[in-house]
Amino acid sequence: AFSARQQDDIVRAIRLARQQSDLRVSVYVGALDGDSRAAAQRLHGALGPEAPRMVLVAVDPGARRIEIVTGEQIRRRADDRAAALAAVTMATAFQAGDLSGGIASGVLALAEHAYVPPSLHTDAAG
Repeated sequence: AFSARQQDDIVRAIRLARQQSDLRVSVYVGALDGDSRAAAQRLHGALGPEAPRMVLVAVDPGARRIEIVTGEQIRRRADDRAAALAAVTMATAFQAGDLSGGIASGVLALAEHAYVPPSLHTDAAG
């Protein structure tokens, strides 16, 4: 269970990810029964019509498992490399006993990778 402040930190990170990079993130903390990857994929699918545009960060503290599932429409911006870096960020914080801070840091790491700077297009003929 998270304290109110810890929950706020995670929610703030999710909001910031959305504001900075239009990355939609859902976080699940709890048991990932059986095959943790398959369980996380089921949870991601349960996000409904938004799933293709979302990232699910699933953390099973008891089993020490982190699964990051990306929807097909967001996968180019939040690829496997970004997910691996976010997982390492989270695992490092978890080892120090900071579950909520690790989740928040992982979400922000994903958002940083998913950020696409605006580009200026000029008309070369013009």
